[in-house]
Amino acid sequence: MLAKVLSAALTGIDGYFVNVETDVSNGFPGFDIVGLPDNAVKESKERVRTALKNSEYELPAKRITINLAPANTRKEGPAFDLPIAIGLLACMKAVKDPDNMLIIGELSLDGSVRPVDGVLPMLHYAWHHGITRCIVPFENAEEAALVKGMEVYAVSHLTQAVSVINGENIIEPFVMDTDNIFLNKSDSDVLDFADVKGQEDVKWALEIAAAGMHNILMIGPPGSGKTMMAKRIPTILPDLSFEESIEITKIYSVAGLLRSKNALITKRPFRSPHHTISNAAMVGGGKVPRPGEVSLAHYGILFLDELPEFSRSVLEELRQPLEDNEVTISRINGTMTYPADLMLVASMNPCPCGYHGYSDKCTCRESEIAKYMGKISGPLLDRIDIHIEAAAVNFEKMGSTVPAESSAEIKKRVIKAHKIQLERYSGEGIYFNSQLSSSQINKYCRLGADETKLLKLAFDRLGMSARAYHKILKLSRTIADLAGSAEIKTEHIKEALQLRDLDRRMLF
Repeated sequence: MLAKVLSAALTGIDGYFVNVETDVSNGFPGFDIVGLPDNAVKESKERVRTALKNSEYELPAKRITINLAPANTRKEGPAFDLPIAIGLLACMKAVKDPDNMLIIGELSLDGSVRPVDGVLPMLHYAWHHGITRCIVPFENAEEAALVKGMEVYAVSHLTQAVSVINGENIIEPFVMDTDNIFLNKSDSDVLDFADVKGQEDVKWALEIAAAGMHNILMIGPPGSGKTMMAKRIPTILPDLSFEESIEITKIYSVAGLLRSKNALITKRPFRSPHHTISNAAMVGGGKVPRPGEVSLAHYGILFLDELPEFSRSVLEELRQPLEDNEVTISRINGTMTYPADLMLVASMNPCPCGYHGYSDKCTCRESEIAKYMGKISGPLLDRIDIHIEAAAVNFEKMGSTVPAESSAEIKKRVIKAHKIQLERYSGEGIYFNSQLSSSQINKYCRLGADETKLLKLAFDRLGMSARAYHKILKLSRTIADLAGSAEIKTEHIKEALQLRDLDRRMLF
């Protein structure tokens, strides 16, 4: 007797179909799983056998063969437990043929169904290929319901899955209001730029960075508020669209970081890894490649505090994701590509002790300072759009009772500039000025004669690279958008040049 059950697996953050083919035939009793299964899949036979027994189903003493097609792709994880069990029950005539229904889930020995990672991208793929019904673990119900048009049956036990397939209707399809999910975000205990005293220049640079999603580096002595301001950047960023939220949630689903009560990521990620992080943890990797911090920060912020303290090799790993907005990981088990369209926010001191150029307390030798700064390569620095000095705040500003501008006020201007970008780039597949390609820069960042002359002068005097030249144009476009100007003017270019001048004055 042969039965086929449709399931799914992952490659990167994208799903693909896996046909679980089950054959029960006469012969010497045995239970084999083929189709390049890993150890977790091979162990499914013991979980399935015991789960069926404890659910009052007895496997026949026959030859059992499970094939996971396509057979040339390695299968990982326990998500095939439930479809294997359903396939066996179909061969035993205990359940109907689950035609055009996707089934995913891990089984416990008592027959209960446990949650698995990556449900959202699997169902997203299935829906785009004509599958509209699925059975998933109960804990994955909210995540699965994010796929509009998918009829989701959330089960907590094998017997419930059997009743759904047999049409006994003891479980109703799970429904979640995805249209109003963004209205339920909690804004309690939100950080606010109103808490930041002084640093007007830095806050203006951060506003520009937020409006165009530009990378930014803050340099200043300890206690100048670099980390404090970085943590408040999410409060001024444009809100996520539903499409952006789905893409971020797919990454977190694959990484196993979703919570059942927070199925959809509705706020831009803010990732702040410690400087002892490994290369694999930063960009992704492992025996079975998983998303790293650069992918977990997709459409959000990757904050690297004390940038020179990070390993030189880790920092150099960032060069490709910052350039391509994605990271490709090659391992013996396959090659995975994860998105990494992020805003890099970094902070650093001017020297190991932190006071060079700001106080007589600095005791660092020139060789120590050179070694400290040398951890940041020129190519990496070239990929950071804005380099801004965060000087120490004086007593008068710290003691001032005049309220600083709030995040809500700054965000209004950022959103206004973002709307201009969305209208300008409709149909281009991009959302921010920082995402402009070379050809798009030529189209949307055209300069007049005076502006061209100014930029040429700066290019020659500062010895800019082609990448830095494009960064200046993108920055100028964002500054013009914040000013409500359709054209890039000389004052916008001057301001963009000032925002990138710090690396030439302080680091070289």
